[in-house]
Amino acid sequence: MPSRLRARLARAPFGRARLRTSLAPLLATLAVAAVATPAQARPAAPAAPAGFEQQVLFKASQDPGYACYRIPAVVRTTEGTLLAFAEGRVNDCSDAGDIDLVMKRSTDGGRTWGPLQVVNEGAGDTHGNPTPVVDRETGRVLLAETWNPGKPGGGNCDVPCERTPHLQYSDDDGRTWSQPRDLSDQILPAHWNSWYATGPVHGIQLERGRHKGRLVFGVNTETWNGSRVTANHAALIHSDDGGDTWKVGATDSWPIAVDGTFRQKPSEVTLAERTNGEIYVSGREQDGTDLGHRTHAVSRDGGSSFTGKFRAIPDLYAPQVQCAVVRLERRMLLSCPADPDRRRTMMVRSSYDQGRTWESVDRGTVVTTDWSGYSDLVQISDDSPGTGGSRSTGATVGLLYEGGAVDARDEIRFARFGEDWLKPRRGPDPTTPDLAPYARGAAVLGGASGTEGRFGGAIAFDGTDDAVRLPYRDQLPLGTKDFTASLWFRYTATSGEQPLLWMGGIGTNQPQVWLRGEPASNRITGLMTTRDGATPPRSASVRTTSAYNDGQWHHAVLRRGGGQLSLTVDGVTAAGPDVPGTVTRNSGFGVHIGQRLDSRAHFTGAIDEVRVWDRALDDAELGRLGTPGTAVTRDTVLWLPMDRIRDRS
Repeated sequence: MPSRLRARLARAPFGRARLRTSLAPLLATLAVAAVATPAQARPAAPAAPAGFEQQVLFKASQDPGYACYRIPAVVRTTEGTLLAFAEGRVNDCSDAGDIDLVMKRSTDGGRTWGPLQVVNEGAGDTHGNPTPVVDRETGRVLLAETWNPGKPGGGNCDVPCERTPHLQYSDDDGRTWSQPRDLSDQILPAHWNSWYATGPVHGIQLERGRHKGRLVFGVNTETWNGSRVTANHAALIHSDDGGDTWKVGATDSWPIAVDGTFRQKPSEVTLAERTNGEIYVSGREQDGTDLGHRTHAVSRDGGSSFTGKFRAIPDLYAPQVQCAVVRLERRMLLSCPADPDRRRTMMVRSSYDQGRTWESVDRGTVVTTDWSGYSDLVQISDDSPGTGGSRSTGATVGLLYEGGAVDARDEIRFARFGEDWLKPRRGPDPTTPDLAPYARGAAVLGGASGTEGRFGGAIAFDGTDDAVRLPYRDQLPLGTKDFTASLWFRYTATSGEQPLLWMGGIGTNQPQVWLRGEPASNRITGLMTTRDGATPPRSASVRTTSAYNDGQWHHAVLRRGGGQLSLTVDGVTAAGPDVPGTVTRNSGFGVHIGQRLDSRAHFTGAIDEVRVWDRALDDAELGRLGTPGTAVTRDTVLWLPMDRIRDRS
């Protein structure tokens, strides 16, 4: 029976009792029609694999009828079946065309999968944002989703977007699905009238506390006043009766100024229940003035309210994209691309403190360096016996994610791995002192070592993975201030990008400041990119006429002040006009010595005496740098003498 026809026949009233009586004969017939292939026979207990395995689950050339598959979501049912959802986009990859909700089932822990099923047909409209959640008390699988009119030419939904939330469910382990019903009267307040999105990612059922059994998923919305969008909202939706009725719970709202700027837009939120019963909520941060592309909040009352506003995480490197979290016994996992600028390098990062802090990208486990986008995580099994009487060292995990060698939207892959495949927890990194006020030591990465410096010792970088990274603190972002960055460098490289200092974001659209050698072009370049209100980003750059790659020590100073951006090397200055605005806003934020923010270029050579001030030093002050008696001042943002490395292992 064609899957779209099967989806139409599976429509039914929503009430549980009515389903059991009026639909029983129909569901029995459909269950036979949708019976799993022999390859799907369920084993007694799937054991955790020793390593990592992966397969393409949704792809246009593999499952004809759709031009593109996007927006993955996955859950594990009470019978142990994995249900993998996606949007089947009929004509192209755009967000507001003819889009169906589709699904595949696996009854052997994700090793093999059944055929494509259409759960909900758009029939020319957009039916998307799959957000499944499993009621483990009844076995029912609920699927929240959103509908909006399709645009024949594709593109994005109009602003305001005419979109409504719907819900359908399955009581037979995902084989058949009820008729969707509109939830607007319950979870779409009148002022959420511009944008509305469920998930898209799995929801959760609470296992602890006085709200045990509650079903919870996230939404993000916008308000339209008749002429413009005036507010962003992130909220939790919950049900205490198995999904029969739903309520809007915890809500965080952020106003949008007349000029279009706002602090945050928490969206595409993903949830996990902490071991103490709190709900940890992680979200995508999109174009807000707060630093960071990820943001998080907590609810301590079962999703009825948040303990405070969402808080951005500046140094959790990720592009603007949906991500997913899942809690295991020993840690919480986050699946997210690791490149802070572009959707690529899917990575799984761990938190060992219930989401309060997350591993840095050098500690996370890379799934692929391909282009990668949206994702979802599912725990397939708990600790399982290993081979030969041994035990595995953790759970089995499934990762459903968008990926491709050419484009993140090429296909949706399912990766299956044991927890022991992830990188082991690493102890503290070696550090080098930062003498600035309130500063902690900077992490020394990749085995960078000490060497003879311009003033005492320095740090040598091998050009492969060595770097010095400063821990984030509120004093580091330079904002709209003038600044001075000073350092000594020595290198002989004749090719490649040689990053000396990087502060802020990366890419053409993110505020940033950096200084690097470009020996193939025989120059040193300094650059700053700014944002000013809602205007597009602008950049200013300055360059020398020599690469200074002779193996001798040279002094470089990058200054913003007096309406200019200038670069001075050994007293020779190149200057150009400044561009107004902030160099630290609405982006991931990091400070690295000897490395690009995205880890795609490393310095080969030695660096000494790195200092940054949040004002423009005059020429006389620059002339005194490095002389005895130089003191730490209140305007010192960072000061790395680079003369010693402390091993903290």
